[in-house]
Amino acid sequence: MIKFVPLSKRATRPLSVLILVAWVGVMAVLVDRSYLHATGNIATDLARYGSSAQWRGVYYRGEKIGFTVSQTVPIRPGEDEGFELQEDGQLQMALLGAHTVTTLQTRARVNRAFELQSFEFAMDPGTGPITIAGVVRDLDLHISITSGGGTRTEVRRLGERPMLALNLVRRLADHGLTPGSLHRWNVFDPATLRNAPVTVSVGDREIVRAANAPIPAFRVEMEFAGLKTTAWITDTGEIVREESPLGFISVRESPERARALAIDGRTRQDLLKTSAVVPTIERHTPPLPPIDDPRNVRRLRMRVEGADLSSPDLQGAGQRVDGALVEIVDAQTIGAGPLDPDVAQYLKPEAFIESDDPDIRSAAEDAIRGAVGARARSEALTRFVNATLQKKPTVSLPSAREVLRTRIGDCNEHTALFVAMSRSIGIPARIAVGLVYVRGAFYYHAWPEVYLNEGGSRGLWLPVDPTFNQFPADATHFRLARGGLDKQAAIIPLIGRVKIALVDVEVVAGSTAVLVGKSDAAGVPITLPPSRRQSRWCLPCFLGGHE
Repeated sequence: MIKFVPLSKRATRPLSVLILVAWVGVMAVLVDRSYLHATGNIATDLARYGSSAQWRGVYYRGEKIGFTVSQTVPIRPGEDEGFELQEDGQLQMALLGAHTVTTLQTRARVNRAFELQSFEFAMDPGTGPITIAGVVRDLDLHISITSGGGTRTEVRRLGERPMLALNLVRRLADHGLTPGSLHRWNVFDPATLRNAPVTVSVGDREIVRAANAPIPAFRVEMEFAGLKTTAWITDTGEIVREESPLGFISVRESPERARALAIDGRTRQDLLKTSAVVPTIERHTPPLPPIDDPRNVRRLRMRVEGADLSSPDLQGAGQRVDGALVEIVDAQTIGAGPLDPDVAQYLKPEAFIESDDPDIRSAAEDAIRGAVGARARSEALTRFVNATLQKKPTVSLPSAREVLRTRIGDCNEHTALFVAMSRSIGIPARIAVGLVYVRGAFYYHAWPEVYLNEGGSRGLWLPVDPTFNQFPADATHFRLARGGLDKQAAIIPLIGRVKIALVDVEVVAGSTAVLVGKSDAAGVPITLPPSRRQSRWCLPCFLGGHE
């Protein structure tokens, strides 16, 4: 049985803050009690908010991790009629011992019907902002993504005019909050660049306490990307309180109280416990061998409950699903099969996978210099990415170009950079997300898969792990999805629901656990890649969420 604990390590109103926080993971928070002082640009941004602004504190299991502030400003006469929606937020956390402050900002213009006209979304984890802007022209959404000093543009055709989560509640209030009513809209998420349906169910009016006062508000249930949230909303469209089943709460507060962070070390310890999936072990004669070193696992069989295992993404590349049973074999034993007819799509650049960027290609060519063949070049890229990036959990949208500039990140950053570099030199690659076994538990993780053409119209997808410097990846990598942030968001609803039982484990015959600090222990030779900087080992995480 598994305890799900999203290990940290990635529009607002009911959907924005809680879902965004869910992406970046269930996050550990500051060790000492402190006060959040806005500095630099955030202080300037907060100065724009007047007396009508709505301030909210963001909490995880009763401990504050940040705040948001938002307001709706009528557009000045003489301009297009409508409103500008503004929101800023700040999250201050300690992720696996690394303290980080992340700022979030959204600006959106809507018409009188609260239909989206344009938006700008920015996230800065302290290493530089990633900005996503969009303009709606008829049903075409013109998007620009700026990171690392460069801008990428694309046009997406939409089935209907989109909304941001930021203006969802305003539109709901404009329609009137009627108990028993049900609404279905499409919401564009600027962080995942995806238009997805949201279902809103309005319940009865209840009395909710906020800012030390009782406030009448309607109970509203929302479902987006498989994640359900509950919000209490007034007739005028003000959110008094919102909750997610993951333990996050956003509540209305005074500006002074919202910006004050009172956090102690107990939350950090609790998060580390609750972010792991601890499996049970089924009775077996003889007993199953311990997984002292995942690299020695040759075959792993698990019984998985609480997750939909029917997706084709769960099959192949060394993994097989039969009902509730999942079997993963050592990737070194994967044999070539008929060429994948869809492999060409994994050579194309994407948002955040800027494989056509000259700097990405130049770095990839340097990394593979002297390597011959796709397999050797893929291994060279694995070693390069591992040695280049400082292992540090970050709360960000992983852009390959930005990662190459900062050379900092966790599993998502390692994976994004690897996939972009691989595609830039003509080796198909894609992102896999799921769980990996580390020290007695499974943690959220991301890793690449590369396609190796073996000749004779045959090839294979091979999982690799630049975060752990594994080529190929070990047999404890349990894939749950493939793709970018829009696909990875499907994992969020699994938190707290999945249960895993180990059914069978095969390890290398005669393998011995490495004992640290015991001088007379029998050891095994370990080859480490040359490192360009000191970096600490980090546990895997999801996307989202982050290591």
